[in-house]
Amino acid sequence: MNPSISSESATLITPAGAAVAPKSVRRGLCFAGPGCLVAVGYMDPGNWATSIAGGSRFGYSLLAVILVSNLIAMLFQAAAVRLGIASGRDLAQACRDHFGPGASLVLWGMAEFAVVACNIAEVLGMAIGLKLLFGIPMLLGVFITAADVMLVLSLQRYGFRLIEAFVAALVALIAMCFVAQVAWLHPPAGAVLSGFVPHPDIVTDPRMLYVAVGIVGATVMPHNLYLHSAVVQNRPYQRNAGGKEEAIFYSTLDSSAALGLALFVNAGILIVAAAAFHRPDLPPVTALGDAYRLMSPVLGIGMASAVFGVALLASGLSASITGTLAGQIVMEGFLTIRLSPGLRSMLTRALAIVPAGLVTAFYGERGVDALLVFSQVILSLQLPFAAVPLVWFTTRKAHLGSFAFGTVMGATLWTALAVVTLLDIWLTWHLLAG
Repeated sequence: MNPSISSESATLITPAGAAVAPKSVRRGLCFAGPGCLVAVGYMDPGNWATSIAGGSRFGYSLLAVILVSNLIAMLFQAAAVRLGIASGRDLAQACRDHFGPGASLVLWGMAEFAVVACNIAEVLGMAIGLKLLFGIPMLLGVFITAADVMLVLSLQRYGFRLIEAFVAALVALIAMCFVAQVAWLHPPAGAVLSGFVPHPDIVTDPRMLYVAVGIVGATVMPHNLYLHSAVVQNRPYQRNAGGKEEAIFYSTLDSSAALGLALFVNAGILIVAAAAFHRPDLPPVTALGDAYRLMSPVLGIGMASAVFGVALLASGLSASITGTLAGQIVMEGFLTIRLSPGLRSMLTRALAIVPAGLVTAFYGERGVDALLVFSQVILSLQLPFAAVPLVWFTTRKAHLGSFAFGTVMGATLWTALAVVTLLDIWLTWHLLAG
């Protein structure tokens, strides 16, 4: 078995299974980290764009979509954990092993499309953050984001644990920023809680459903399934039935806890947008730049806009790291082509910078915000191409043996996948119909 990021696996310094008592807190900490890398994708700038648009236009109504999306994400990430640990293959490698060349090529193309869409959101988010905080022109900011590739490479030299620690620090910073903003706003608790109850308008109102599907795309991200199934293999556990069972338990716990934090951040973004901008005297605020400029005047707190900008910049930076890793895993898993980390990173970033730069040059900031939301819809449309093989592998004993999900969990996964796919079909039909 050859993990797609085997060069980093040797740098892990956590103790082997025999060195630490099983089912202990210390043992659980050995498996902490991959969940945080995955959770970053659930609070990237694309989430900001969709959540701010949803909160500003529809108040707290779409909190239910965020909650359901995060629960679905937990299910799919648990499946990614199980596939990676039980089979010793990441999702890309498993697809290459079990499907014909034609099907694998299609799946690879769709996965790369999803990685590019995700990276576009990260590039644009960082560029917006640089403009808001430092006054750097958007187009220049788009090209400056290529520098984060060098950051990834410099961190990889010192070990994968350092990458995880750095990303975890950025996630903590984002969370603290939204704790402060929610505290400053004092949103009505009753209205917030009622927003977590699904409302029929989410399905019957085409405008609301468009944003809702964008939230699903921003939350349940296909490239994360490839990433997670690879990085969990770098943990120290015995490669036997007992060791794999223990690793699946702790790794699933790690990802669920991290996605719980992502749920808090995603809900916080929408709550801030709803409390600050969903008002009769204000038009809907859907642009990140407008949200930044209005934050301090609306809240009456001078540093509120700066806190918003810092969180946005941290979001783009952290997501760019995991997006680069996911691109590496997708290409090497499907094509068995091992590029140097530098070349792979630059290629991934270039595929995102070109469209982001063109939209910025020709359409300006308004075009950038529209592209952010649209990129999340694209991610939602790509999700079945990653999730269907994942659920297929993890619910069949022919692939995972005794580690395959049982009937109840399998039915739950297929149902969640069917719901997301039906939403995608509805959205595609409406987009084609204009």
